[in-house]
Amino acid sequence: MDNVPATRRPVSRRRLLTGAAGVAAAGAFAGALAAPLPASAAARDGHGLRIVGRNENGGRLQYYRFATDAIEWDPAVNVLLPDGYHTSGKRYPVLYLLHGGAADFRTFHMQDNIINLTAGREIIVVMPDASTGWYSNPVSSNTGPRNWETFHIAQLLPWIESNFRTFPEYNGRAVAGFSMGGFGALKYTAKYYGHFCSVSSHSGPASLRRDFGLVVHWANTTSAAMDLGGGTVYGAPLWDEARVTADNPVQRIESYRNKRIFLVAGTSPDPINWFDYVNETQVLAGQREFRAALGRAGIPHEWRELPGGHFFRHDIFVQDLNGMLGRLRRAG
Repeated sequence: MDNVPATRRPVSRRRLLTGAAGVAAAGAFAGALAAPLPASAAARDGHGLRIVGRNENGGRLQYYRFATDAIEWDPAVNVLLPDGYHTSGKRYPVLYLLHGGAADFRTFHMQDNIINLTAGREIIVVMPDASTGWYSNPVSSNTGPRNWETFHIAQLLPWIESNFRTFPEYNGRAVAGFSMGGFGALKYTAKYYGHFCSVSSHSGPASLRRDFGLVVHWANTTSAAMDLGGGTVYGAPLWDEARVTADNPVQRIESYRNKRIFLVAGTSPDPINWFDYVNETQVLAGQREFRAALGRAGIPHEWRELPGGHFFRHDIFVQDLNGMLGRLRRAG
């Protein structure tokens, strides 16, 4: 386990990066990424990120905290290296693993045993902060910049490829997530087509507009309460319809062509637990709608419907990881 501060260090208000500027920044690095450093080199600042905390302990789990204009407070990331990384000299594929709402960058190693789940696998796992920001640059924020999409896509991704031995290419990256993070994985895959060859959504919503936009309302409500100080991801009472469409997996079906797609949903959430029941019922319905659209388009995909509700299934993640490694470029 790394020596991670229990609280996030507040920083001064920074410049907000939204809209076209964020999208332009996201694409700027696509053609020219810095060469990865040798195994023994310490990570360096770059791509809009300044390291303000770190624990490079020589083990598998590395921790970094950044100052960035994209986020008001200093977000962090855990980078889980494969066994033997420090001495192998190999390059490795990368999995970006995205947490759910009301969680943080520590969730997968503190609650989900990701270190043991990936033992012996030749893959780097990147687990970044996302607060309850729905992997978006919000329409409005009352708590300073909260541009999670800019942070993840335009800053963190090229920073990882500048500081670790990766394959900075389409076949070198996968993205997966749980719940809100499962939505984030589907969203990033569609919006940034050339970035990820494999996408996995574990109990993540795949349809924003169904049931009178229940998921959009949920994203607005939770982000307002937990990340934006009353601001919203998509706008309220009126939505930014273009943003909803751009982020909605079922409206971006062609963007999933020629990718590996893996979906998981529970079929029997606890009827007494309102959170579990509403979340997984909506996830299951949305994933079925998404799968049907993929099927009509002739796009292959894998899926699992399993007993239970809204939780991260470790055994299914291991199956998913096997599929990712079969699709990704092999370490070497």
